Amino acid sequence: MTPTSRITTGNLPLRLAGALMVAATVVTTPLAAPALAQDAPAETRIRKIEAEIRALQRKVFPGGDGRFFEPEIAPGTTPQGSAPASTNAPSATAVTDILVRLDTLERQLQALTARSEEQANALSQMELRLTALETAGNAPITTAPVLPAAQTATTTPAPAVTTAAATRPPVQTAPAFTPAPAPAPAVAAPSAARLAAVQAIAKPQTADAGDDEYSYGFRLWNAGFFPEARQQLTKFVEQYPNHPRISFGRNLLGRAFLDDKMPEDAARWFLKNYQANKGGDRAPDSLLYLGKSMIAMKDTRKACIALAEFAETYPLVATGRLADEYRTSLAQVKCS
Repeated sequence: MTPTSRITTGNLPLRLAGALMVAATVVTTPLAAPALAQDAPAETRIRKIEAEIRALQRKVFPGGDGRFFEPEIAPGTTPQGSAPASTNAPSATAVTDILVRLDTLERQLQALTARSEEQANALSQMELRLTALETAGNAPITTAPVLPAAQTATTTPAPAVTTAAATRPPVQTAPAFTPAPAPAPAVAAPSAARLAAVQAIAKPQTADAGDDEYSYGFRLWNAGFFPEARQQLTKFVEQYPNHPRISFGRNLLGRAFLDDKMPEDAARWFLKNYQANKGGDRAPDSLLYLGKSMIAMKDTRKACIALAEFAETYPLVATGRLADEYRTSLAQVKCS
């Protein structure tokens, strides 16, 4: 082999290697550009997804104690280095919805409570006004002239004459209180002003008609209209003889006579009430006021008998509820 042939033959591998390198460069250069072009969008998307995940974590786990941070991106913005993309704001969590609804319910409940209180107050005011109107409407508009005291006394049913008042066994039997009725003096008819004053006193209107009649008589007596009170109380004791307040009615009828300076008629009703039921609610009062009636009639003996019977029959009342009146009555007479 000649040298030329060796050189030619020796250079053949170098030339072949150079050609292969050029080919490789030509082949690889066009392929690298697409790869780099494809890597940039993928990396951007990955960054965007990671940023959104961090933002979602900060939205779900908020806090102001330094353990959490504000999201790197906000609704409507795009993370740094990423292409603009339309993203929706993260929706409120279930807990946020519940809190908002609870706040709404609390506000509605407060409004309903305030409205209920206002309506209750208005209803209370209406009831008060209605009660006042009913009370004013119950007052009689037109009434017949009230009988004068003298005429009332003649129409009052006189109780049967008894032989003894209150009996105290160790002392003596009380004589019959049957004073002869005095002739009734002529009394003028009530004036218009008195009629108007009587009409101004309202008569109760309840489910108990008997109690209404008694209460109306009590109101008349308490206002000082004694003849009118006697007329009303006489109506009560005649129409409701078995009413629970019958003891009150007979006793108050006696008081209406006694307060009007008519002790004889008062004594009859006090004695009748005491003898009808000694355990009645106002039997002690009637026995004590029987003694007061005798004092007003200047009958000391009968007054002492009635007062002694009162102290013996009702010792608790004589030292309790009626103690003052009992001592006052004893001080007005000298009993042996």
